[in-house]
Amino acid sequence: MKDLKKLQKNLGVDFKDADLLKSALIHRSYLNENKNFPLDHNERLEFLGDAVLELITTEYLYNNFPNPEGELTNWRASLVNAKMLAEIAHSLEIEDYLHLSKGEAQDNNLKARNYILANALEALIGAIFLDKGLEEAKKFISRNILSKLPFILENQLYVDPKSKFQEKSQEIYNITPIYKVMEESGPDHNKFFKVGVYLNEEFVAAGTGSSKQEAQVAAADNALTEKGW
Repeated sequence: MKDLKKLQKNLGVDFKDADLLKSALIHRSYLNENKNFPLDHNERLEFLGDAVLELITTEYLYNNFPNPEGELTNWRASLVNAKMLAEIAHSLEIEDYLHLSKGEAQDNNLKARNYILANALEALIGAIFLDKGLEEAKKFISRNILSKLPFILENQLYVDPKSKFQEKSQEIYNITPIYKVMEESGPDHNKFFKVGVYLNEEFVAAGTGSSKQEAQVAAADNALTEKGW
């Protein structure tokens, strides 16, 4: 296993129990290929870390903002979603320390890798909570996750792409966007959709996903970039 001193420096946490840190970095697939490995995979730690992250984020928003519940819920979702957590995990270089199966390690599916990274970050939060307690977990979350809130608010990242694109389309062109399925393939358990978003007859952008809704959101996100909104 890689020397974890640099990772602990990146995290700003010096673990008393190194096995907790190691477990947080072990994906289930690794144990399928290394059945005699002495530590468990990170799913139980992820389960714990997810709850700790939600509690600390919710408490912070509640204590610092008088906004209604609906707005705070959207802000929290934008802080703790898989995409944001994966970006934070990437910045902390967590990927360099993950234990994956050979197949998982060679998989270039960005969405799948981001999901693994987000889960690993939650597992690390769980490990920090068990090793150092709630206050240390709170410091880690404040430093690495809650610090993203000003950027999220300034850029309205808490507004989902479909709503934002519709709002801007109506404001600028007085047009409601239309979404059309351009491509659909795969068996029921592993569908692929490509959806285009149009302003009247003008094609703006396309997006892909494992459901029509996911592909529509991706299309709207790409359309916002295309229009510079």
